[in-house]
Amino acid sequence: MKPRRKGFNVMPMVFIGPHLLLFALFFLIPIFFGVYISFTNWDLINTPEFVGLDNYKEILFNKESTFYTQLHTGLGNTFKFVIFTVPACIIIPLLLAAALHVKPRGSKVFQAIFYLPVLFSISAVMIIWSMMFNVSFGPINHYFDSAPNWLGTQPYAWVALVVVTVWWGIGGNMIIYQAALNGVSKDYYEAASLDGAGRIQKFFHITLPSIKNQLLFTVVITTIAQFNVYGQALMLTKGGPSGTTTVLLMYIRQNAFGSGQSIAGIGSAMAVILGLCIMVVSIIQFFLLREKK
Repeated sequence: MKPRRKGFNVMPMVFIGPHLLLFALFFLIPIFFGVYISFTNWDLINTPEFVGLDNYKEILFNKESTFYTQLHTGLGNTFKFVIFTVPACIIIPLLLAAALHVKPRGSKVFQAIFYLPVLFSISAVMIIWSMMFNVSFGPINHYFDSAPNWLGTQPYAWVALVVVTVWWGIGGNMIIYQAALNGVSKDYYEAASLDGAGRIQKFFHITLPSIKNQLLFTVVITTIAQFNVYGQALMLTKGGPSGTTTVLLMYIRQNAFGSGQSIAGIGSAMAVILGLCIMVVSIIQFFLLREKK
């Protein structure tokens, strides 16, 4: 007697169907459409005109083109921002989480204080900090008896941008690390204490290996988030002196949706290049930080 064939079970599709629909509608379709637009000449009004690889040749190889300068300047500033902020957004939350884990008394209060900035919108954060760094009436210059133009000169513009970004974003990673640390067995630390290990040895030989998966996750996610920097550079430093903090997304927005005729094809090509950079860096991080068997 042949076994009875099971019918198609629709219940899994009922649960994952809405998610797949939203994923396709707001992620897959825009990606494919954006890649297609990068091969066209389009002003957002008329029908896109297919031009092949001309946009990529323009921004990658034509050194006399303004778009070539925009891509390399914007991408360079974006990489600088990632290099400056990602280590701080990983190390500082990790140290805070470790400190709160070792000293549990009052940790809930400090946890709430450190996490609170994450709840603020980027507009509110940038407006508040632009007032803090103001040359004329800013409390930072007043109380520290210094008078640099924090948002208008270098290297102060980069310092302000990094400080504000780290202050705004450390809470999320700190919560992840705290949850990971709570899952580490105390038996490991007790055994290490019996062997005469100090706090630093415990941190590097027990704590870090025990939360390596969470570290990998936060490093990759934080890097992707910092590559997509836009609001901080736009609202706080306004591109910085001579465009020294103008990131690539600002040029992409300027070309596609700025004043004058839209150059959506060039903007989409820049966005594709940025996406490829994020993908390559994330893959490299994954292979370097993953657990080796």
